[in-house]
Amino acid sequence: MGFPRESNEVQQFRQGLRDAGYTEERDVVIEWRSANGDYARLPGLAAELVQRKVDVIVVDSTPGTQAVKRATSTIPIVMTSVADPVGSGLVASLAHPGANLTGLSNMLTELSARRLQLLKKTIPRVTRVAVLWNPDTRYPKMIEDLKAAAPSLSIDLNFVSVRTLEELGPAFSAFSRAHAQALYLVPDALFFSHRMTIVQLASKGKLPAIYYQRNFSDESGLMSYGPNLGDLMRRSAAYVDKILKGAKPGDLPIEQPTKLEFVVNLRTARALGLTIPESVLLEADEVIR
Repeated sequence: MGFPRESNEVQQFRQGLRDAGYTEERDVVIEWRSANGDYARLPGLAAELVQRKVDVIVVDSTPGTQAVKRATSTIPIVMTSVADPVGSGLVASLAHPGANLTGLSNMLTELSARRLQLLKKTIPRVTRVAVLWNPDTRYPKMIEDLKAAAPSLSIDLNFVSVRTLEELGPAFSAFSRAHAQALYLVPDALFFSHRMTIVQLASKGKLPAIYYQRNFSDESGLMSYGPNLGDLMRRSAAYVDKILKGAKPGDLPIEQPTKLEFVVNLRTARALGLTIPESVLLEADEVIR
């Protein structure tokens, strides 16, 4: 897993295990590994877990899942939050994933255009949007959907790629030179691991942004729309339970989110000098005041 051990998401996973009747250290032992958004470390971490001969590998990102799948074709893999598992080539279908892989999709690809629509609805004057993305995380359908949605919203997209933490600062300088009016963040483990840095850079540049997880809004990001990660993590424990009781991962259908959250941070809006339309506030699941 990429989440810190003390995070709410990890606690939700542990709660899911307890709900299934497991006591940690007595019934299950968890071997923790995290790449902290550094994709170069993923093959080594995956190989290490395979060498440990663990019974199940739980993984929470698309690149992590791809690395683990390359490392083993026999150890069951449970993904907790993967965008477009079919499009990324991880599984044959959601209903019948096949092989040694199952779990949950976060539907971030399907929700990509909706986030752009929410950004426009919140800031109607926006016409130039910077898109921060990592080309090493291949979400072709997400990029295609964004490009298809932009013209009808009278938005020009400026894509800036970032592969490392060190490239974030220069990327935001590029946004400023391009006179970007808002920021759209494409989901990525690197960005999630360094979300505080991204939120601070957006604040410094007076750049309104829409993010894909509420964790960003909780940490002063303007707004976010996406699945509840804690819920996905808790539900992934049920897959672990079924597999430990003999189920074959390839026979377990991949589930999708049941909880989507639109969160608006009014404190950040005020700091940016923005007035959020009442219609947007009424649509939000939570408004941070």
